[in-house]
Amino acid sequence: MRVVHGEAHLAAAIVLTRSEAQAAFGDGTVYMEKYLERPRHIEIQVLADGQGQAIHLGERDCSIQRRHQKVIEEAPAPGITPEQRARIGAVCVDACVRIGYRGAGTFEFLYQDGEFYFIEMNTRVQVEHPVTEMVTGVDIVAQQILIASGVPLGLRQEDIRLRGHAIECRINAEHARTFVPSPGRVTHYHAPGGPGIRMDSHLYSGYEVPPHYDSLIGKLIAHADDRDKALARMDTALDELVVEGIETNAALHKDLVQDAGFQRGAVSIHYLEKKLQG
Repeated sequence: MRVVHGEAHLAAAIVLTRSEAQAAFGDGTVYMEKYLERPRHIEIQVLADGQGQAIHLGERDCSIQRRHQKVIEEAPAPGITPEQRARIGAVCVDACVRIGYRGAGTFEFLYQDGEFYFIEMNTRVQVEHPVTEMVTGVDIVAQQILIASGVPLGLRQEDIRLRGHAIECRINAEHARTFVPSPGRVTHYHAPGGPGIRMDSHLYSGYEVPPHYDSLIGKLIAHADDRDKALARMDTALDELVVEGIETNAALHKDLVQDAGFQRGAVSIHYLEKKLQG
């Protein structure tokens, strides 16, 4: 991918990109799209039964990223109005009906200056689905199983109400600052708990984290009546999380939930990497 800021550089960039694509993939096809300087990553969760019925479960903000990989996700997205939610949600629902989509899915967008720009659709349950479950009360995995079994969607759009705020921290087996992977034996594991806290993980004391796969070892979710309270609960939960024997990125999450810029909300996809560079 190359960013071109002016017409004078466009022709050369196309030639170079085509040659690289041809060498790497045997296909020199390229396409152009609008470059957004400071976008947020907003995605819409949908459920559709392939029988003409579809709904959306609101949006998630996944803008805290490193190397295009999500680190923290939350729902609902700070600053997105009910009117914007209803508008973009209706677009996604209509798309599901038109293509006969069946199952759970997520429409991903870049969002800037009040406009949504489509990236892709993920036709599966995503890592960050728990924040949507926490604010809607809908078990997305159970709904997908029912849909796959041929059961018509039993939920209607008017049934969906967003309650409170939820934040998810992806706990990875990696150094919190260098991001070097840290496989090995977990000598002691303690999951945090309490009101509004959910820990999804396969860890246990004595578990061996292998070096062959994604470094994700757990998802820590905090839910509360509003965003500030959810952040406070997450801050406490990160203190309670114990994973010994390997390195984790819990300290990075602790830094982020206490970060003034993140606490204000509505940060761009570049926020974390700029923070790390500083």
